[in-house]
Amino acid sequence: MAKRIFDIVFSLFVLILLLPFFVVILLLIKFTSSGPVFYRQVRVGSNLTDFRIYKFRTMFTGSDKGSLVTVGDRDSRITPVGYWLRKYKLDELPQFINVLVGDMSIVGPRPEVRKYVNLYNHDQLKVLSVRPGITDYASIRYSNESALLAAASDPEKEYISNIMPAKLRLNLEYVNNRTFAGDLKIIALTAGKIVSSH
Repeated sequence: MAKRIFDIVFSLFVLILLLPFFVVILLLIKFTSSGPVFYRQVRVGSNLTDFRIYKFRTMFTGSDKGSLVTVGDRDSRITPVGYWLRKYKLDELPQFINVLVGDMSIVGPRPEVRKYVNLYNHDQLKVLSVRPGITDYASIRYSNESALLAAASDPEKEYISNIMPAKLRLNLEYVNNRTFAGDLKIIALTAGKIVSSH
């Protein structure tokens, strides 16, 4: 209950505080590439329930019809504005809307697309027993995921065989040992990671 109250209050605070900033990003996206401002993709939430995640669009329209993994910071599908949004994780900010309506939490396992969830084994499916989150230990550990994929000869195979299982191990550890204090630590570590990386 405390976690949900914190999610609502924190999300409202962020959305109200950053509203003018959201408008600037909205205009930059709208006037530099064709297509919608928001990118809405179906992800799998708690109890295997599908929901649509909100992000600022960072790729040219229709780019997700190919590979679902992003390869490197200079993936040709990424728009010029999208590059900077991704670099500073600003494309993730609309997910506070998902948190506010209850699809997500601020801290929790990052939600995955159905294609990859279908590959989870019985134990790995336990990560879906909690609300997915904007950030988690796996997001911090693999903040350079796109660079790792860019270095692989087969990016999707690298993701499925190595990165996804490693992230799921971290997520299972979180699910089995989660506390409110632990969530606050993850939020602090995430903020520190973003600042130190740039």
